[in-house]
Parts: sequence; structure tokens; C-alpha cells
Amino acid sequence: MQTQVLGLSVDSIPCLKAWADSLGGITYPLLSDFYPHGKVAEMFGVLRPEGYGERAIFVIDKQGVIRYVDVHDIATQPDNDELFRVLAEVDPAAAGAPAAQPAAQTSSEPEVDVILYCTSWCPSCRRAREYLQQHNVAYTEVDIGRDRGAAARVREWADGNETTPTFNIRGQIIVDLNWAKLEAALGVKRK
Repeated sequence: MQTQVLGLSVDSIPCLKAWADSLGGITYPLLSDFYPHGKVAEMFGVLRPEGYGERAIFVIDKQGVIRYVDVHDIATQPDNDELFRVLAEVDPAAAGAPAAQPAAQTSSEPEVDVILYCTSWCPSCRRAREYLQQHNVAYTEVDIGRDRGAAARVREWADGNETTPTFNIRGQIIVDLNWAKLEAALGVKRK
């Protein structure tokens, strides 16, 4: 499916760069809506009176028509299955192509001691991989963007959110990158 993800914030370019760097990099373009302050957010109806934008997702088709809007709390993870459904509705021909469809549900977890549930774009997942590799911890990685069954399991463990990284270490679930819990579960110290 031909799609483009863009991030938009009312923050300045240096602020956006610092934020992206703090996360280890962002794989999609970030746009600054700094001057005139919040003009794009205002045009889309998501600029708050306090001067910052709501957390929102817009799906815009190739003709520039807004086909989907989701305005949600900053702590709420958007439902990826819903986004896949909307994208398929916007471009049914592309959604029918094998590469464009979300991966199939899986019925069970891999039978290994350490499972890292992640996404390809997540900076914290990148740090988790580095941590496991530095400590020679054997693990199996499951991309919840491709494995929707795994995404459903993560949502069960993370109060309905698709939080990455999430770990299953011999049955102990650790949601998000919590160094103390990881060290205790794996019996290793951070280098």
C-alpha cells in the first residue's frame, strides 16, 4: 500500500530534532508547525487553546480528502488493526496485494526463554536489542506490527496498548523498557 507517515508538532525544528535524537531516531519525517504557531493544527481543528496540538491521526487519500480522524489522549495507543482497516477501505486494490495485508494472527508464543515483542521503528526496542546482545542473552524477536496475534497478546498485558518493547522472560511479562525488572528477571547488570 502506498502510504506516507508524517509527524507534525507545534514545536520548533531544534526541539523536534532533540526529541527524535533522545529516542534514538525517528524513521518518518517530522514537520514543525511552529510558525505561524500551530497554523496547520488549527486548520485541522486539533490546536488546543493552550497552544499545543491534540494527539491525532488523520488518514488522507490521494485526492486530499480526509477519510479518517482519531483524536485521542496522549497516553492512549492507537488501534493498529483499526488503522489497517481504514487504509484497506481507502485503497482496496492495494490492500488486496499480499505484501499490503497485515500478518496473520498466530496461535501461540515461541517456546523460548526470552521473547522480545517489538516493532521495527521503536527506538526503545533498538536499545533493548543492544542490551540483550551485550549480555549474550539468547532471545526471539516478534514484530507486533507484522504478527497481529502477538500484538493482541501485548495489548492484554499492557492495558490495551501495543507497548514496545514488551518482554516475556520465562513467563514473567515486563511491559516497556524497565532496566531494574529486566536485570532481576535475567540475572544480569547493565553495562
